Amino acid sequence: MRNTDARLVLRYALGVLGLGLIGLGARLVVAEPDPAGVLLWLAGAVVLHDGVLAPLVLAVGLLIAARPARGLWRGALIVAGSVILVTLPLLVRPGEPPNPSALPLPYGRNLAIVLGAVGAVTGALYLVRRRGEPVRGRGKSVRGRGEPVRRTRERPAQGWDRDRGRGGEPGPEGGQGRGQGQGGTGG
Repeated sequence: MRNTDARLVLRYALGVLGLGLIGLGARLVVAEPDPAGVLLWLAGAVVLHDGVLAPLVLAVGLLIAARPARGLWRGALIVAGSVILVTLPLLVRPGEPPNPSALPLPYGRNLAIVLGAVGAVTGALYLVRRRGEPVRGRGKSVRGRGEPVRRTRERPAQGWDRDRGRGGEPGPEGGQGRGQGQGGTGG
């Protein structure tokens, strides 16, 4: 079986599996005592994601795209976002839990402590990285994007070419370089 045939079989198998899961979900929604409430909740989740969460993530991504150590900031935001998403259902649940041992801790305070720890560790790592950079890389750069200027070793004007046998001395027509005169060998 060729590679494209295997991909085609996998694509159809995943499509059939997806359709089966959609059918199972539809069956469970219909069997629910309040299917309209479930559908309203699903529609609210789509609106919340596409209307609030996705634009917020994109805006934050644009803000940190030009920052130095953006990988560090992205990692911190991923950790903070994951902790918030796990804790959020426990924080916004209405009323008292049916079982008092289900939510025995103050999740709001603990979320603030974890987010503070993530911020402190990120800030400390950022400062350690900034301290480790060479001093000339911190100033204004020629490119204007905060990138350090790379210094290249200058080649001697004629020595480099002469060592390779090209263009070091003027050719018979007075030209200097490759392809002029007799191959630019100087003779």
